[in-house]
Amino acid sequence: MNRNRLLFAAPALVCAALLGYGYYLQYFEAQDPCPLCLVQRGFYYLVLLIFAVAAVHDPRKNLANAIYCTTACLLAVGGAAIAARQVWLQHLPPDRVPDCGPDLFFMLENLPLSRTIEKLFTGSGQCAEVHWTFLGLSIAEWSLAWFAALALYALWLAFRGRNAVQFS
Repeated sequence: MNRNRLLFAAPALVCAALLGYGYYLQYFEAQDPCPLCLVQRGFYYLVLLIFAVAAVHDPRKNLANAIYCTTACLLAVGGAAIAARQVWLQHLPPDRVPDCGPDLFFMLENLPLSRTIEKLFTGSGQCAEVHWTFLGLSIAEWSLAWFAALALYALWLAFRGRNAVQFS
């Protein structure tokens, strides 16, 4: 495997590891994901997909490299925005936290799709609850940091020297 492929495969593996740990927390530590957590998972899957496809494709032309990196960066920024919303909800005073809403499956079965999507992206009081921390940061804060790191990495890949991209 050449260096270019490894540079694209590394963030895909990071996303896979983060998703794996999220599933571990859900199924072995009883940390049920809130609506905003589920949306963030979707963004991790999309970022993983873009980097994995880029690793397989091995973009050697600057245009292909730019398309993969820009798409990955935009998706990571989208995930960071959702994570930032959750961090904001977690830091609200208790009297300002929105009421908890129904779970995703109830919303999908009983609400119009547009209302379900709105609820998913705005979150509820459930999204403000913090049940797990590591080094003083909640899951949402770690997610925000990882999305920021993935966006910066994608930018670095896009703007690294022309010598690093092999032309064919």
